[in-house]
Amino acid sequence: MFTGIIETEGTVNEIVPNGSNIDFWIETEKALGLKVDQSVAHNGVCLTVVEIVGKCYRVTAVAETLAKTNLGKWQEEDVVNLEQAMKVGDRLDGHFVQGHVDCIGQCIEKQKLEGSWLFRFQFPEEYAALVIEKGSICINGVALTVFNVGRNEFTVTIIPYTYNHTNFSFIDKGSEVNIEFDVLGKYILRQQSLRNS
Repeated sequence: MFTGIIETEGTVNEIVPNGSNIDFWIETEKALGLKVDQSVAHNGVCLTVVEIVGKCYRVTAVAETLAKTNLGKWQEEDVVNLEQAMKVGDRLDGHFVQGHVDCIGQCIEKQKLEGSWLFRFQFPEEYAALVIEKGSICINGVALTVFNVGRNEFTVTIIPYTYNHTNFSFIDKGSEVNIEFDVLGKYILRQQSLRNS
């Protein structure tokens, strides 16, 4: 379980195909504090640390993960948002994030304002019921609040700190991002579907 508050960034150091899986070597100063078997969110995707060498560590993405996220399009030297799993008793500064990405979204607009940036994203319409005005969403691992919600579009505002300390600074019109919808909304929608079936 995560909060969507990014701790640091990492760099994709090496990409190694492994059957239907892909091994990623990530370089970051945080690697010094990690342990094998720990869960770390990478652009919002929960992956297990399987090996650590110096400032680099290795994680494996299976075929299912590669199909539902943008990890399969990562390239060496790409910058990745990183967050370690939350500790019981810590403040929940973001919202409950599972690290289970639901779909890939696309940036359809980026606008720089005085003191912030507006991003508008489009997502598959099948998830429309999970996005509400002023609701929570997780984009590339970053917990955000949505507004100007359309059928399959929404807008978020990024403050300078977030822009400069996450890979939002690399997102432009046409960029693909990982989206995880609010888990509470998923449970409610599931209950409603069962009642109506």
